[in-house]
Amino acid sequence: MGKQRLKDDHTVKKTHVVSALVENRAGTLSRVSGLFARRGFNIDSLTVGETMDSSVSRMTIAVTGDNTVLEQIIKQLGKLVDVIAVRELDSCLRREIMLVKVKADEKTRPAVIQIAGIFRSRVIDVSAATITVEATGDMEKLNGLLMLLSPYGVLELARTGLVALERGTKILSVSGLS
Repeated sequence: MGKQRLKDDHTVKKTHVVSALVENRAGTLSRVSGLFARRGFNIDSLTVGETMDSSVSRMTIAVTGDNTVLEQIIKQLGKLVDVIAVRELDSCLRREIMLVKVKADEKTRPAVIQIAGIFRSRVIDVSAATITVEATGDMEKLNGLLMLLSPYGVLELARTGLVALERGTKILSVSGLS
């Protein structure tokens, strides 16, 4: 998740990871995504799942922008009734799951399996003409795997989107920010 210079000014755009605990009820996702649409912010990745408390879900949102954009996003999310707690994850562990179906006949199958092994991925399905690989890791790892598999012919691709937790003892909790 790199940084890039904007042409018009001297602020730095980078990918920010925002985590929010939200009420787990109908319409919450729609309200959050609607906020982004109304403000003209693009969501690079959005994942949502229940926490240990089934009445609370965790949203992990990846957005690209400068610090001003990040501050606006956090401020606006904090105003939504459904949002319990929100903050940027600075030093965080990031993972994504990718399933990729690749053309692989009897001649190319060993090479595809070898590439999957190099990336510590798992072959989860094999047919006479395809191999499906499951990979978990950060975006750079998954993009690298995809780049090496592409010459064989990627037939289908599914990615979960980013999930992230802060490193160390920092937590995002219902009782507030820790």
